[in-house]
Amino acid sequence: MTNQIRPFRIRIPQAELDDLHRRLTDARFADPVPGDEPDWSRGIPAAVVRELAEHWRDGYDWRAQEAALNAFPQFTTVIDGQPIHFLHVRSTDPGAVPLLLTHGYPSTFAEFLDVIGPLTEPGPDAFHVVVPSLPGFGFSTPLSGPGWELARTTDAFAELMTRLGYDRFAAQGGDIGAGVTGRLAALYPERVLGTHVNSDRGTIALAGEQLPMPEHLTVTEQAELDAARAAWKAGRGYLDLQSHTPETIAAALTDSPVGQLAWLAEKFEAWTNPGSGISRDRLLTTVSLYWFTRSGATAARFLYEAAHAGHGWLAASDVPVGWAVFNTSPVVRRIMDPDEKIEHWSDFAEGGHFAAMEAPELLVADIRAFFRKLRP
Repeated sequence: MTNQIRPFRIRIPQAELDDLHRRLTDARFADPVPGDEPDWSRGIPAAVVRELAEHWRDGYDWRAQEAALNAFPQFTTVIDGQPIHFLHVRSTDPGAVPLLLTHGYPSTFAEFLDVIGPLTEPGPDAFHVVVPSLPGFGFSTPLSGPGWELARTTDAFAELMTRLGYDRFAAQGGDIGAGVTGRLAALYPERVLGTHVNSDRGTIALAGEQLPMPEHLTVTEQAELDAARAAWKAGRGYLDLQSHTPETIAAALTDSPVGQLAWLAEKFEAWTNPGSGISRDRLLTTVSLYWFTRSGATAARFLYEAAHAGHGWLAASDVPVGWAVFNTSPVVRRIMDPDEKIEHWSDFAEGGHFAAMEAPELLVADIRAFFRKLRP
């Protein structure tokens, strides 16, 4: 076992780019059915898939995106036998607080590119920022073996912060990242200054499933909850499949770039606030990272491992916690904080599931505001 940390740069071989171009050129697309409306009621429309695939092939510049990613210091290390890739961007401010940012699904470390610069700016709110790739995601591949889920990842990320010399640190995340962030506070309370979680109105759909059912809802709130749960029931097929038979979808995601594209783009459409404006190129950077690293399969496996781990996504602790809810609904707090005990709770009409991409300025401001009162 070694604690060595190695510098890392993304260098996708030209042969991989050529292979992608060939596969996109030779791709087969589903024929439209006469009489169908070209909407998203049955998933991502074939016309949208075709347009995105053509742009990926002819208009998207991976080398430019690769250079932008490589502008940030990147490293790898091996923890518990697993390669862990991460960005580590230190502020020039001597008083900066270490901050661990953890992404979720279907995302990558690249979700945080727009917030790293502002968060590391010198000043009273400066941070040293660490952004790891979840095991099985992006360049934290290949998987070393089974069992990589929330709890094991939490321990690995705590060890990562130790190797970087950070005995105490702040933690932030959404989706899977929120689970890792909360579990860090529960298991390592002496090390975690505070936890900041970002979420969105989609959280309410989990009431009665992974989250408690709120009491005494108004007629309007109950109608909103019912609509959200119905939409989740219709759209959760991806989670059911990956939580039970990830190897089945792994074949398509690994062999077909159009399949990987459709699989991810559908979720970005469903979970992104329509007013956020994530560009095609930002979407395709995410898709490209999954494609080049073959991590569609291993990201699916992470969800399988989490579903069979025997513990939930939430972990209670006494560490201070802050919430920022984007594309908000009052029902979110009714579920997550019915007694309004969380002192730092922010609601934003803007943004959505991918807050760091959709509303980076708001997320940065809220992170700063929450941790300002917790700084040593």
